Amino acid sequence: MRFLPLSLTSAGLCAAFAVLTAGPSAAIPGEVAVLQGLDKITARISTFEAPLDEPVRFGSLQIVARACDKKPPEEPPESTAFLEIVDVRPDSPEVELFKGWMFASSPAVSALEHPVYDVWVVDCRKASSSASETAPE
Repeated sequence: MRFLPLSLTSAGLCAAFAVLTAGPSAAIPGEVAVLQGLDKITARISTFEAPLDEPVRFGSLQIVARACDKKPPEEPPESTAFLEIVDVRPDSPEVELFKGWMFASSPAVSALEHPVYDVWVVDCRKASSSASETAPE
């Protein structure tokens, strides 16, 4: 068995470490989670937006997006959102259904389990500038 000189081995390890620690680019934080929901009773799919920390309704579900990130364009496409989903019905107490990260590229990894509704992440984006503009008088 033949061993490489110590200096060559250390140089190789340093190069390998540099490649491994370079890692992917940081995710771009967003302000709005773009979600889709399926109503299993009517078989209708709806696309809706959930601004961060603002509750939105989809059927009997109340959804609050707490965080939303998107990979930069040079990385493989991926959008993630941290969602809190609660079933709110007037005749019963609120039931927490989901609290965690959802991934656009792998919706089955962390899915909402509900007999009537499915919800998944489609995209993450900045808030539109038209929403912040005031209407002309």
